[in-house]
Amino acid sequence: MQHGKQALPALTLGAIGVVFGDIGTSPLYALKEIFNGHHPIPVTPDNILGILSLVFWSIMALVSLKYVAIIMRADNRGEGGSLALLALVTERAKNPRLAWIVTLLGIFAAALFYGDSMITPAISVLSAVEGLELVAPTLKPYVIPITLAILTGLFLIQKHGTGAVGLAFGPVMTGWFGILAVLGVSHIVDNPAVLAALNPAYAIHFIVHYPGLAFLALGSVVLAVTGGEALYTDMGHFGRFPIRLAWFCYVMPALVLNYFGQGALLLAEPEAIQNPFFLLAPDWALLPMVGIATLATVIASQAVISGAFSVARQSVQMGLLPRMQIIHTSGKEEGQIYVPFTNWSLYLAVVALVIGFKSSSNLAAAYGIAVTGTMLIDTILVAFVMVLMWRWHWSLVAVTIGSLLAADIAFFAANVIKIPEGGWFPIVAGLISFTVLTTWRRGRRLVSEEMAKQSIPMEDFIQAIDGVHRVYGTAVFMTSAKDGVPAALLHNLKHNQVLHERVALVTVQTADTPYINDFDRIYVHRMQKGFVRVIIRYGFMESPDVPGALEGCKRFGEAFDMMETTFYLSRETIVPSFSRKISPLRARLFAIMSKNATSASDFFHIPTNRVVELGTQLVL
Repeated sequence: MQHGKQALPALTLGAIGVVFGDIGTSPLYALKEIFNGHHPIPVTPDNILGILSLVFWSIMALVSLKYVAIIMRADNRGEGGSLALLALVTERAKNPRLAWIVTLLGIFAAALFYGDSMITPAISVLSAVEGLELVAPTLKPYVIPITLAILTGLFLIQKHGTGAVGLAFGPVMTGWFGILAVLGVSHIVDNPAVLAALNPAYAIHFIVHYPGLAFLALGSVVLAVTGGEALYTDMGHFGRFPIRLAWFCYVMPALVLNYFGQGALLLAEPEAIQNPFFLLAPDWALLPMVGIATLATVIASQAVISGAFSVARQSVQMGLLPRMQIIHTSGKEEGQIYVPFTNWSLYLAVVALVIGFKSSSNLAAAYGIAVTGTMLIDTILVAFVMVLMWRWHWSLVAVTIGSLLAADIAFFAANVIKIPEGGWFPIVAGLISFTVLTTWRRGRRLVSEEMAKQSIPMEDFIQAIDGVHRVYGTAVFMTSAKDGVPAALLHNLKHNQVLHERVALVTVQTADTPYINDFDRIYVHRMQKGFVRVIIRYGFMESPDVPGALEGCKRFGEAFDMMETTFYLSRETIVPSFSRKISPLRARLFAIMSKNATSASDFFHIPTNRVVELGTQLVL
């Protein structure tokens, strides 16, 4: 995407509001969970300094170095995220086995993202509302109902679009990070000795002398870097430089100051571990802080939900999910979309998480697996980028990736031990999502192979239709294949015994790039006897509009009048069988997904009064 028309300050402010919401709300629960969670660390001066040093250097290594300095260089025409990275690598992977491995990794990273997008709203909003317990302990029974009410309102407003709300994100989150910094500094001034933890020697000392405690601590230290992957995922909205500028000049200093302020508070008052973030504030500011924190977590949740919508659209475009309803909520911003199925499936999962886990501490056990798994996969994928695109020397790749993998594996392993305490949820959610994504991808491939078997060459068909009656008008046959005769065309000819005077075979393809410029979008090939083949290409971040694209055929001398054009669509009915190509269970799942997919006329924005659907039965 191009950002040149927007001023740098506006882009930077927008990035602060959207990109950093997740990592910006981590101070609410990170240190509390480290010292007071399922595997509590004793609150001693040495441990406090050791943990602070671990937190600081984890932020520097995993966010500043890995994502901001390295992975953000691996943009796909300006876009980021696991699926954009997947498209980037598969585009250059010549070895089929390598492409297959990379594809599975990218799909699993996308699956883990869905698990992450379920947990983030639940843990963020719940941790903010839990501040009410400090204001008045009698309010504890109302924490979960209030959390559910806030989340319900958040998911309800999605259908109205988030453009107007988004304008306020930047200023609100800018204020939030300012408050984080001020609260931190107010306690660092009282106990400046805490700044000694900036020295990595404290982290090394803690790891060497207390390896068991350090390993357990890593499972919660990762909470301080959750949301770091969002810097890469949201790169397409704001650009690389504004995100880097916001991170290094404002967001990272504010986060570090707040963590060290909490550390200074704990050094003076170890009993403050019950909720060190809210206890940074003076008593009179507790209630306002709960309100501000809740607003910040709603914004963080909004950013994650919007990200889930984008990933859902990318998945549909890349053939990983069936067609689904995608509603554009803005006439100006292409990225502002609403996906009803994703919205309500996320909502049900978030409600179940809040009711089932009951506290942010319990949810923290589930949070780490999804994040560390995604980070691990991103490191592996960017290794392929270093070799295939950047052409780095193997020794430099080995040192860089080896160091990053060592950190990723350590964090992932520390979270594996939390599987019985809640880590099972993102694994189950990820496996379900992975099964759905790969089943649809495999099923569509089998459908294409079966349709190809039943098809006949276009040249032979054209030669055999000399005696067929031709009628006035244009018939457009939508087909996924670039060659051969579409099944709908054969069925129409068989039943109606006529052909239109002009027949267009239209194929919509998704490129490995986010966007396609209008000049390269359409390819037209004229054949004999009034037949023409049209290839329409879209990027994986675009929504297809077939009638709009056909308007562009005028420059090729092929004008389409919608009032004289009939669209013929083929609707496949999948019949599961005991084929060895796909398991019966997955065949049934594919059949259900195919049956419930959004109609092609809605997805491609084809006027329903110009559509004729012809059924085809396929046995898989």
